[in-house]
Amino acid sequence: MIDLIKKTLLAGVGAAVVTKEKVEDTLNDFVRQGKVKADDARIIADKIAEQGRKEFEDVSHKLAAKLSDVVSRGGDKTDERVAVLEQRIRDLEAKLATPPTRAGEP
Repeated sequence: MIDLIKKTLLAGVGAAVVTKEKVEDTLNDFVRQGKVKADDARIIADKIAEQGRKEFEDVSHKLAAKLSDVVSRGGDKTDERVAVLEQRIRDLEAKLATPPTRAGEP
């Protein structure tokens, strides 16, 4: 499960890089067309990159908190299930340790 989450996050980072490249390409087109000055394009690109970084960090922190919550809740349930299974094993071992009685014997 952790590997799946890592891969998902890395895919998000890859998407962010592609998006950054597309933003830069679009801004460069605007500069060539004279719609935006080169200095303004750099400022816009920096603002977009900063906003993307903040959003990525925010999502990462939220994901880490959710994972921590899921793991901690799952741990309690796992501990409870293990305790129940251990008791069942002890009960079965006790039954196996007791010799069987034959029909007609006291």
